[in-house]
Amino acid sequence: MNENTEVLEYIYKDAKMGVESVTTLIKTIQSKDNKIKPVVEEQLKKYEDFIKKSEKALKKLKVELKEFGTAAKVSSWMGIKMEMLKDNSDARIADMLIKGLTMGTIDMNKKIDNYEKTIDKDVLKLAKDFRAFQEQSIEKLKTYL
Repeated sequence: MNENTEVLEYIYKDAKMGVESVTTLIKTIQSKDNKIKPVVEEQLKKYEDFIKKSEKALKKLKVELKEFGTAAKVSSWMGIKMEMLKDNSDARIADMLIKGLTMGTIDMNKKIDNYEKTIDKDVLKLAKDFRAFQEQSIEKLKTYL
């Protein structure tokens, strides 16, 4: 696998997982009065945008996209549901999202550091934009802690 494909697949998979998690979270707090909802909904739109962009770039490279396994989806869904049963406060939601975004940012930083000099400039820009989105999301969520 070449570096462009690896970085694009990472963005695609991470954004897909973000959509899965945030969608589950939105459904879980739908009937609640959480002030964090608009931030979470904005995150969902951004993740969806990164899916489209990475998908388009991967198709251009003629890479076939693979879906997540059911186990990963179920695990994420159950984890969110369990956490929300314990505590569905804005602070808890922000904490959960920040942890996920932080892991994603660390991994994205590694990819950028490893391949910055070898990947296509458009792929690098998308990777840096994705990282910036993650970092900005963390900053927005910190206000709810």
